[in-house]
Amino acid sequence: MQATHVRNKFYLYWPKVIILIATALLLTTSVDAQKLKFVRKNNPNYDNKKITYGFLIGLHTSTYQINYADRFVTQDLDTVHSIVPGWTPGFSLGFIVNYRATEFLDLRITPKVAFYEHSLTYRFTDETTDEQRVETTMVEFPILLKYKSVRRGNIRMYMVGGIKPGIEASGKKQIENTTSTLEVNQFNVNLEAGFGFDLYYPLFKFSPELRFSRGMVDVLENKNNIYGQPLNRINTNTITLYLLFQ
Repeated sequence: MQATHVRNKFYLYWPKVIILIATALLLTTSVDAQKLKFVRKNNPNYDNKKITYGFLIGLHTSTYQINYADRFVTQDLDTVHSIVPGWTPGFSLGFIVNYRATEFLDLRITPKVAFYEHSLTYRFTDETTDEQRVETTMVEFPILLKYKSVRRGNIRMYMVGGIKPGIEASGKKQIENTTSTLEVNQFNVNLEAGFGFDLYYPLFKFSPELRFSRGMVDVLENKNNIYGQPLNRINTNTITLYLLFQ
């Protein structure tokens, strides 16, 4: 029990770590933008292309957001003190297809495979705990709008937002503990919003990006077993630092 508690403490810092790394990258590029304002432009005709391609690497931390059921406060579940979601790290790999709609607006499609791990710690009134860990491999298909600022030198800031449907690739739920019965759906839809910087180099464009995802689908599948009874719904929240290369 103590080892699990320590691991949960470690995972708690992952959102802060990702945000700090992203902030450092974005601040560095912002400062460099002032220095590069009047330098010679790398690949000056890059933004004239209607369609561009690339690939991405994502480092994320994700958690469940829970909503208790009404029966949680009844005598039937009086042994359950609380249910605590944990932040857990993961990563994703994918491709980029970018369509230039206007000078400042792009349509971006980024199909990818993402590896998630979520945890819920059930705390009981007798001071025992039971941790449920759910590992999923999702095939996701984000469809995003990218609104860009004016290019200054070799840098351009942008905002991005859209929708991200996804389905589990394995076709089944993988749960770490063989005695656990927390069941979740294989399909999810997220709303996404974020910001980043396009950095232009002679042979490619590199874009660090910080994006936030909010799950809109209740992923709790079985509400009648011992782990589903205290809950009304489960949603996913994810913070991702993307490194995009085009």
